[in-house]
Amino acid sequence: MPQATDSPSSPPTSNQGPRLSRRGLERLDLLLLVVEALDLNGGEAMLWMSEQLGFTALFPNRVELWKRRCTNPLRRTTRRDSLAPAESEALIRILCAMADRLYPLLRALLSTAEPPEVTQQRWDLFQARLAELMRERMNPRRGAVHNLLDPESGFAQRRQLIQTLALASGEGGVDRLRASLLDAAA
Repeated sequence: MPQATDSPSSPPTSNQGPRLSRRGLERLDLLLLVVEALDLNGGEAMLWMSEQLGFTALFPNRVELWKRRCTNPLRRTTRRDSLAPAESEALIRILCAMADRLYPLLRALLSTAEPPEVTQQRWDLFQARLAELMRERMNPRRGAVHNLLDPESGFAQRRQLIQTLALASGEGGVDRLRASLLDAAA
């Protein structure tokens, strides 16, 4: 029988627990940005998913959701405070629910069964959208942002983000993603 932590619909039970490191916050927000690059209505879908999962008290509107995401130090506009454990847990659960929704697209991006031209077109579309969002929202003077935007050297990082999202979907995805974010270097 799956534990309550396996289900993205189970709300966080307490405000106790480890806080995400700076790198964990960066990675969480980048994964949320990848969701927005994959889903043209990703921002609205995240807010809707927040309501569906019962996180309206934490994120009553898109502004509050945006404020929490601005704890990422790579953003143009950043907040120095860190996320409370309940807030980061809620964002992890929203992200996993979105990964479930987007899994067919994630699988198509990672597939080797289709013709290389089709796969390349998908990647080109995704990378263009992600680059547009990153230029709009992230601080281009940060080395990590510059590396992710680089067409050649950033591909491995972008692929890793897609793989992380694919692994965050399904049963146990919340636990896998949480462990990954907590293991991020400080």
